[in-house]
Amino acid sequence: MNSEFDIQFLQRAIEIAQANIDNGGGPFGAVITLENKIIAESGNMVRINNDPTAHAEIEAIRKATNTLQHFSLENCTLYSSCEPCPMCLGAIYWAKINRIVFSSSRNDAAKAGFDDKFIYDEILLPINKRSISTICIPRQNAEDVLKKWIEYDNKLRY
Repeated sequence: MNSEFDIQFLQRAIEIAQANIDNGGGPFGAVITLENKIIAESGNMVRINNDPTAHAEIEAIRKATNTLQHFSLENCTLYSSCEPCPMCLGAIYWAKINRIVFSSSRNDAAKAGFDDKFIYDEILLPINKRSISTICIPRQNAEDVLKKWIEYDNKLRY
């Protein structure tokens, strides 16, 4: 069910996307809220920062975790002008954001030249079938690092 807040914050994400085009960025905007208050917002900064990971959602997550001084955004909602791509969706899950509200679909994004279908398809393939050559070289010392983490008493799970 759409709330008044959902429409308001989604509209803000769309406004950011529109303004971002005029500022040299990509046509995407994101807003993160906690308890119906904006704690972070950003446009897509890929072209501005020359950083392929600087999608609006990722930038908003970075700002929100900085605002809260915590890596978990549990109980937050992310509003995006467009359906999050696979990278952003992964970051949203890692950040433990509870809810996503978006407007344009991934199909709409594909029509505008932002087609993620290839990435979604690649993720499902076995490693040896992906288009990027990927090699696993098992090393005992790498395994030892993970064992150390398992045994580490002061870990903070994320």
